[in-house]
Amino acid sequence: MIPVSFDYLRPHTLEEAVDLLARHGDDAKVLAGGHSLIPAMKLRLSQPKVLVDIGRLVELRSIDRHDGKIAIGALTTHYEIESSELLRRDCPLLPEAAGKIGDVQVRNKGTIGGSCVYADPAGDWPASMLALEAEFEIAGSRGTRTVAAKDFFVDMLTSAIEPGEILKSIQVPVTASTTAYTKFAQKASGFAIAGVAAVIDRNRQRVSVAVTGVAAKAYRATGTESSLQGQAEFSQEAIVAAAEKAAEGIEALSDIHASAEFRAHLARVQTKRALELASSRG
Repeated sequence: MIPVSFDYLRPHTLEEAVDLLARHGDDAKVLAGGHSLIPAMKLRLSQPKVLVDIGRLVELRSIDRHDGKIAIGALTTHYEIESSELLRRDCPLLPEAAGKIGDVQVRNKGTIGGSCVYADPAGDWPASMLALEAEFEIAGSRGTRTVAAKDFFVDMLTSAIEPGEILKSIQVPVTASTTAYTKFAQKASGFAIAGVAAVIDRNRQRVSVAVTGVAAKAYRATGTESSLQGQAEFSQEAIVAAAEKAAEGIEALSDIHASAEFRAHLARVQTKRALELASSRG
């Protein structure tokens, strides 16, 4: 299908982009990589009157390390994250997750910021963001604000970004940890039916496990984390027992790709695999 007609605006700075959004209000949508918005417009599920294309704002495309944290610009592509030597060394969970997103075309065009803002329940990034306890820097007409990952993913296709705001960057810690991301993907799209990010501190004092694809939004598997917290060694029996709690208290989604029961089962299976892989890397 063909989208309804719209005005196309291409700002040259982040400040200009924020001003355009403030001027056009609810009529405007931000275009980054376009992998989610353009198909929705073609299907006329989204009908913005104005598109504000931020895709060429080089100030939002970077990977830098400062004071024990890594700042990733919102327009950094999946491929740039996958191939970053800095991230492979200092935050390997992100390159691993990036390499499992879609196909080559998607990874070269799609952006980490666009994916996180869209908050697709089957997206790969939310699990990694939650497991790493990332922070999101958001720019708007009233200045910038920072939102923790646990508060950023609000509901299905809903993030903490408010009208008139643009995600500027994502900050993640340099990880002195072993990590892993595993998923069971829908074969045609590559989206996660169940994806799990695991972060295990090297002294076993902190374990983070986050799940995407299973519920209306990504979540921390707190039952699994509590089961393993503080254990000096992770035996196979301990990992299996902890993984069984990966879907506790969660209302799993059901659709043509998987029933709620199967998604809950996959959450447990992928949690076990992610924990085993992260533990073996330690």
